[in-house]
Amino acid sequence: MRWLDRLEESLIAFLMGAATLVIALAVLHRFLAGVPHLQDAVIRIDVSWAQELCIYMFVWMAKFGAAYGVRAGTHVGVDVLVRKLRPEHAKYLVIFSLLAGAVFTATIGTLGATFVWENGAHYAFTHALGIDNPDLFEGPTSPDLEIPTWIAYSCVPLGSYLMCFRFLQVCWHFIRTGEAPHADHGHVEGIEDDVAAVGAAKTAEEAQKTAKGDRA
Repeated sequence: MRWLDRLEESLIAFLMGAATLVIALAVLHRFLAGVPHLQDAVIRIDVSWAQELCIYMFVWMAKFGAAYGVRAGTHVGVDVLVRKLRPEHAKYLVIFSLLAGAVFTATIGTLGATFVWENGAHYAFTHALGIDNPDLFEGPTSPDLEIPTWIAYSCVPLGSYLMCFRFLQVCWHFIRTGEAPHADHGHVEGIEDDVAAVGAAKTAEEAQKTAKGDRA
């Protein structure tokens, strides 16, 4: 499932970068609107949609980031009881917690999918297929972007179902290998390489000094 991992990571990175860029542009616009020689031209540029767009992007990022957290083991959990039990007994508690997470996220995903479907997605799909049904609800639109709200709310079922899949994936891996992903929050990626490089440089320097001393 490397393609899914890359898609998940790419989507999160894109949303984070895009939200940061939009916020920076909105802040710059607000700053330039106070400059005397530029404010007349800047005020004509409408960026009222920036805040709403950033909210949607951060919500989408949070939902898919939660699924990534399950896969990477970065979610905060209370494991005091698990650590007190023997490994042969603790594994059943770990499996139960993973399956409980899968059931919960599947429930949220189903409720979210039902809400999105009834909030305008049903109308959009049938209208796109050329089926005219006057009894269907077209659904509201967002105030600033004026996009159908069901598009923005689609992150709830999509992110929840992906999170459910990650719970099941981690559970299956744990049953097969007895290992679950666990992130070391004090670990900084790449720092071991830097420490090793510094140590190697010091060793080489000391070796050179020793060699010069022997020659002398």
